[in-house]
Amino acid sequence: MPPDPLSATLSALADPTRRAMLARLAEGPATVNEIAEPFAMSLPAISRHLKVLERAGLISRSREAQWRPCALNAAPLRDVAGWISHYRKFYEESFDRLESYLKTVQSDVKKGRKHARKSK
Repeated sequence: MPPDPLSATLSALADPTRRAMLARLAEGPATVNEIAEPFAMSLPAISRHLKVLERAGLISRSREAQWRPCALNAAPLRDVAGWISHYRKFYEESFDRLESYLKTVQSDVKKGRKHARKSK
């Protein structure tokens, strides 16, 4: 059974080489050779990475004469951002609690009070 689109996208994004390739394609379409230029790996290895990105729907390939330029498709990234946004409340509340604690500590320090460290 093929993975769901979100899993395929997250799996493709898990590799730093593929993330770097997407960053390059965010600048505009590029050929395989242009994408491969900064990497110290073979063209077949580059092609395998591009196939993963293509299967995840993150890139598209077209044909222009003998060239096969690749272009970024950002829609799956929007889906990942939407999924992550459901957890935004959790980390924002954590930051709010940290900010409140730091203000309390700073206030107490200004007043000359010492803070005992809580032990677990």
